[in-house]
Amino acid sequence: MRALVLQQYDTPLELTEIDTPAAGPGQVLVRTAASGLNPLDVKIRTGNAAHARLVLPAVLGLDLAGVVEAVGDGVGGFSPGDEVYGLTGGVGDLQGSLAEYAAVDARLLARTPDTLTPREAAALPLVVITAWEGLVDRADVGAGDKVLVHGGAGGVGHVAIQLARARGAEVFATGSPASLATIEELGATPIDYTSTEVEEYTAAHTGGEGFDVVFDTVGGATLDASFSAVRVHTGHVVSALGWGTHSIAPLSFRGATYSGVFALLPMLTGKGREHHGEIMAAATELADKGALKPMVDPRHFTLETVAAAHDLVETGDAKGKVVVDVGI
Repeated sequence: MRALVLQQYDTPLELTEIDTPAAGPGQVLVRTAASGLNPLDVKIRTGNAAHARLVLPAVLGLDLAGVVEAVGDGVGGFSPGDEVYGLTGGVGDLQGSLAEYAAVDARLLARTPDTLTPREAAALPLVVITAWEGLVDRADVGAGDKVLVHGGAGGVGHVAIQLARARGAEVFATGSPASLATIEELGATPIDYTSTEVEEYTAAHTGGEGFDVVFDTVGGATLDASFSAVRVHTGHVVSALGWGTHSIAPLSFRGATYSGVFALLPMLTGKGREHHGEIMAAATELADKGALKPMVDPRHFTLETVAAAHDLVETGDAKGKVVVDVGI
């Protein structure tokens, strides 16, 4: 089969022929339709994601959407011809989705939504798992909660807005002036972080009490600001980019709590993979109800033009999630 292989960090991906994998016990062989491209994919290629623990040479590609070709021993619930998607590889020793086929742990997969195209389905796995683990698993967002999403027009952020709204929360989201219209279209109250201080928007939208949940998808100084924006006593800050050095004094003085999200952990350790499949199945239900739809950049890329796709992600000029067409 054709696949893009990374031989050394910070070098171009090489389009080459490698052996087509077989579905082993507990695995499903998937014919790849599309591969979602995340900023993390670029960091992995350039050697700036040590936490991905990649084993070189490797086929990259975290997000996959495709069609089941065969099922291995012990696999139930999937049959040849099923359209599936998931966060399936491109880290550790797991083959990624920038290849015509992938042998995937069946626990990581779910059937794709009927309402989404393969390209849209490929855009969801990493971002929806990250949003779900933060808002549902850690913060248990529900009706009546005031939720602040930092980076509301970003890959994780725009899904987090939709997920929080689907669970009945009132959602607010920060963004640059250029992204405020998108945030409003998603159903959140937009906040221009370039012109409004954290104390100002916390006072304006919560009477100074703070947001019940603050979901940080940006990290750095934005995470520090989150500690000052969360509700006193019962508030919860969740971050998908919680590394670095931070003072937790503002959080402690508010009596609030913090959780980190590391969506790659089940893939790297093998533990908790069933839950990833459960999240993807829940995402399918939401999408088919019209409550979840990813933003996808309209430009098309293939295995031959993947370098241009990586460049687009690196520049930050994409209008939604970048997707590589593999078998479409």
